[in-house]
Amino acid sequence: MITKPQGGQFVIGDGRLSGYIAVALASLSLLGVLAFHFPQYLTTPELRQSYNVDVIRTIMFAALVISGALGLWNMIRNVNKRAALIAWVLVSIAIMLGGHRIEVGDFPDHTPYLGLDWFILDLLGSTLIFVFIEKIIPYRKQAVLREEWQTDTQHFLVNHLLIGFALLAANQFVTQFFGWAVSDVLQQMVQSMPWWLQLFVVLLFADLMQYSLHRAYHEVPYLWRFHSVHHSVETMDWLAGSRQHFLELVVTRCFVLTPIFVFGFDKSVVDTYIIIVGFQAVFNHANANIHVGWLKYIIVTPQFHHWHHASDKAAIDRNYAAHFSFIDYLFKTAVRGQDRWPKKYGIVGGGMPESWIKQQTYPFTKSKKK
Repeated sequence: MITKPQGGQFVIGDGRLSGYIAVALASLSLLGVLAFHFPQYLTTPELRQSYNVDVIRTIMFAALVISGALGLWNMIRNVNKRAALIAWVLVSIAIMLGGHRIEVGDFPDHTPYLGLDWFILDLLGSTLIFVFIEKIIPYRKQAVLREEWQTDTQHFLVNHLLIGFALLAANQFVTQFFGWAVSDVLQQMVQSMPWWLQLFVVLLFADLMQYSLHRAYHEVPYLWRFHSVHHSVETMDWLAGSRQHFLELVVTRCFVLTPIFVFGFDKSVVDTYIIIVGFQAVFNHANANIHVGWLKYIIVTPQFHHWHHASDKAAIDRNYAAHFSFIDYLFKTAVRGQDRWPKKYGIVGGGMPESWIKQQTYPFTKSKKK
């Protein structure tokens, strides 16, 4: 007899885990097929040069086979047949569109694009790495598919697919309004610095910009309406950081990229910075009980950032930094006594709707107090 799952926990034999895996693999395979058909619009220019097409075809073929097999297994066992049917439909569409055998011809560069490939890689990488970490060293025991996971997955999907638009908007903003600040002498001086020093300066300047804007999001009531979407998550894990209003995402990108553009750091430094930002944005929200000793006063850890999301009275408007915790200690906005983790997360008083569309329209409704 299969018991009813509680709190999102998987029960062996209920077909949910195999069903979710089947649908996920089928969905990613279909997205991959579409990316093969329209690479100029659905793939990230910076990533195209690094792809091994043969390896991708092999992975896609394996994903289609595993998805179809898991769907068939659930149908035979008469469990979670809806997920099995969805997986079969997606697999069938992917195969009809060419599957893993699609040929890619020449295509133009410099076209508007959605980062579909980045979304696929980021989702797979984040899931494999952080789900494993959260199961090995969790702060609190909770289901992989905890409450609110559907909404946060929607945020993950939209924000990653539109990252190309966000970066384009940020580049246009910086070029349009801060082109006057660019100095060849300053940029040559910066590029003459050692690589590791450039990376440190990029992280420091970006975090100082992010700190000031982040603090404004909390202290200016109108800006808080947008930022409250991010703080409405009540269960912290690696996926929680994806919950963010899209306008906040664009504004933050514009603000943080400004000093990077003006100072003219080496491209490899900027690329490394982007990787670190992407990793730490997920890592800081992870349900991972990681201790780094005295380094917690220098770098941001999950425990440090969890306090920023806490609804405990002592945590309100604290711990703004994204990379270096010493910034909060310097400006006296750090939560003191971090030996324990927060008890509760989310907005004090609640009130945030549980839907991506409603959360995007929420800031434009009547004013909400913090």
